[in-house]
Amino acid sequence: MKFNNIKTLAFGAIVLFSVSGCGDLDQYNQEKLGDPENFYADYNAVVNPLKSIQRGLQSDYQLYPNLSADMFSGMFSTATQFNGGKNNMSYFMMDGWNNRIIARQQDIFNYSIIIDNAAKNFYPDVDFTATFAVKKILKVFTAARVSDNHGPVVYSKYETPNANGVTDFDSQQDAYQYFINDLSAAIVNLQKVQSMPAGENEGDKSALKRADLVFNGNIGQWAKFANSLKLRLAMRMSYADPAKSKQYAEEALASSAGLITDNADNALISVGQSELSFIIYSWGDCLIGAPLMAYMNGYNDPRLPAYAIPATDSQVQGKYIGIRQGIDLINGKTTYGGFSQPQAKSANGDYFSGTNGKLKLFTAAEGWFLKAEAALRGYAGAGDAQTNYENGVKQSFGEWGKSADVATYLTNTTATEAPYIDPKNAANNINIGDTQLSTITIAWNNADSPERKLERIITQKWLSLYPNGPEAWAEQRRTGYPILFKIRQNDSGGLISTEAMIRRIPFTTDTKTSLYNYQQASQMLNGPDNGGTKLWWDKKL
Repeated sequence: MKFNNIKTLAFGAIVLFSVSGCGDLDQYNQEKLGDPENFYADYNAVVNPLKSIQRGLQSDYQLYPNLSADMFSGMFSTATQFNGGKNNMSYFMMDGWNNRIIARQQDIFNYSIIIDNAAKNFYPDVDFTATFAVKKILKVFTAARVSDNHGPVVYSKYETPNANGVTDFDSQQDAYQYFINDLSAAIVNLQKVQSMPAGENEGDKSALKRADLVFNGNIGQWAKFANSLKLRLAMRMSYADPAKSKQYAEEALASSAGLITDNADNALISVGQSELSFIIYSWGDCLIGAPLMAYMNGYNDPRLPAYAIPATDSQVQGKYIGIRQGIDLINGKTTYGGFSQPQAKSANGDYFSGTNGKLKLFTAAEGWFLKAEAALRGYAGAGDAQTNYENGVKQSFGEWGKSADVATYLTNTTATEAPYIDPKNAANNINIGDTQLSTITIAWNNADSPERKLERIITQKWLSLYPNGPEAWAEQRRTGYPILFKIRQNDSGGLISTEAMIRRIPFTTDTKTSLYNYQQASQMLNGPDNGGTKLWWDKKL
């Protein structure tokens, strides 16, 4: 593992610039752009921090999400014996890794404040309605990830600490309401600007186009992304608050903004160098997960060579095989380092490229699978569950350049997840008949129970989400699908059940000793602040 030197802003700090406080922004100018004239021209004082927000979503990627959510999702694993083999993967929570979840949110939210004050101080005559709406969407995306890891999150009160300097949390339930409200408001503002006659709000449109690393300034696509996120969050509430889940999902389904249901609209951040390019191929710290390979091998999935590289280990050479999480790695990389590496060779390029990488936020397949589940639950405007399910698979195959194979795949009525055989240690094997192996098949079957239909939808959704580990882990906790392998080495000291699996990531020392109101946050949880306590939306299991 390598550690980059990252300037982390102190907890509770608010970076505010007034006309008399432009020195801080000038310092940012000198560090990033060189001279004041260049900084203020072409809206750079807004453009550059908005780019930093987008790029910041993959900052310190190894510490979060790769060594937590990515691993817990079943998509990835490691042969590296971090902390002597006692770490997140064996449910020994690593404080110095997990603190990056909130630290990254701070960095992004502080850039947001820089943007607000730069707009006010340097471009007072420019209406940045669309640009600010995009910033709001990115803040919701960021805070939702924090909440889906920890539960309570500092969101609505981030810029308004109490008189004593302590900043309060929102409960996850309240935070989700704020997220929905803010996404809805962003959609309204984006559509307002989109409907303006040519020539109006040109400064806003110009700044957004220059700053946008996702849609190249396409306002309609940002509205569609916001509405798709709204549907995602609405479905996340399905067990915790079925009435509001239905209400907000139906709003998203009926919205004129539309949903991301075609790969041409996929939300992918152009990050330049993907941090996974060196985590995987230079450091050798990330390999493919055993559950992902078991499903794809069992299904004879045509996407397999786009997701993984055949093993080089002499015992499994040429095969696609992952590493089970939470096992004795024996001699680490010497033992397991030759198992399959991840890759992400999409029809739109290499997501893990060292020069032109992409960070996946939301794709068309997810839009269809959300609609499939909404239809299964009887939500108005969702359409037909089978049609949506099959369209989700088709869009996923299209994303990975495998459209020619999808028709045959969708008619397969017999294939199921393959057994897992570990040639290094038979104690890690998952054999036929083990309850850790799913029996779900691919082809839609109207005769199946609603629960079995849900498993089919979410299993294919999980396969399509790759390599988005945080979203895959959140959905696995919410629904219980796909069925994943349990860890064999549990170092949690009894705090996390091997059977129930990890449910959240506890707050770290940085938060407990900060100017965030940790005592308040701990009281908002449904139990003790450990990895075994369920989040608010985790009501099914």
